Amino acid sequence: MPQQSKPVSYGGQAVIEGVMFGGKHVNVTAVRRKDGEITYLEVPKQDKTWVMKLRRIPLLRGIVSIIDSSVKGSKHLNYSADAYADDELEPEEKAKQQEKQGTGWSLSMIIGVTAVAILSFLFGKIVLTLLPVVIEDFLFKNVFDNQFLHNVLEGVIKLILLLAYLWLISQTPMIKRLFQYHGAEHKVISAYEAGEELTPENVQKYSRLHYRCGSSFIMLTVIIGIFLYSVFTYDNLWERMGQRLLLLPVVLGISFELLKITNSLRDIPVLRYLGYPGLWLQLLTTKEPTNAQVEVSIASFNRMLELDAKLANVSTVTEVPVATLDPVKG
Repeated sequence: MPQQSKPVSYGGQAVIEGVMFGGKHVNVTAVRRKDGEITYLEVPKQDKTWVMKLRRIPLLRGIVSIIDSSVKGSKHLNYSADAYADDELEPEEKAKQQEKQGTGWSLSMIIGVTAVAILSFLFGKIVLTLLPVVIEDFLFKNVFDNQFLHNVLEGVIKLILLLAYLWLISQTPMIKRLFQYHGAEHKVISAYEAGEELTPENVQKYSRLHYRCGSSFIMLTVIIGIFLYSVFTYDNLWERMGQRLLLLPVVLGISFELLKITNSLRDIPVLRYLGYPGLWLQLLTTKEPTNAQVEVSIASFNRMLELDAKLANVSTVTEVPVATLDPVKG
């Protein structure tokens, strides 16, 4: 597949037994079903004008992008989970489920998925932000007075908790397969950016690690947090925790901008090392995929490119249907 002179920076995420890719006009998920068939969820993008404006503002655009991707990604993850569960049902049970729940996405379902995605994101970030503070204060509060060293230890504890969590969940068969699809997603993007024809053999030659990955973003938040927190002083644990919560949006915004910078500098011999900590974390969050998994990733990417090209010729994206949903419930 020939590369464009100025290609779009595509991204995606792994889902259960599949991969989602986001284009300029549409998000597409491809899922491998139990019978070997690949099915798709295709959702045209319909960003509000005010959201698009916020995406152009440095620092703020990172927070908007994170929340937006969490909301949209949860819908695709939910689709893959429904497909997986549907494949495990007996024909009689599947018919009952179809009668009970129908096949479409109701407004209440969409609102529910959106709310859960935002709350899950906020809960995870708050826990990972505050728990290391409490642990560090408990262990080292009276050991020394240097607040910068306390911040460094806080960052180390946060990193240890993160690595332990990722390692623990990677031991489960389902998460291991999810991480394999994560690796397949990265390989497809890298192969496309290199101008390769997207075949399993060509794609498998590329690394499962990629500079723009969200795993790199997580690592950057830990590093940025250490230095940003050191600009401010605190008198007690509660003040320290309050500062962390207030500065969380700033940490996320700066980390997003730095991720964009490190990606743009990855071809410069010396500066490319700025992105290495994030790549090291991806050694945990990605696994080497099988050819069958790469095929699903390629199918998702090619379908996204196909629909993107069609929607680019539509005067307004709102003229297309809100979603084309594979009938998972039968």
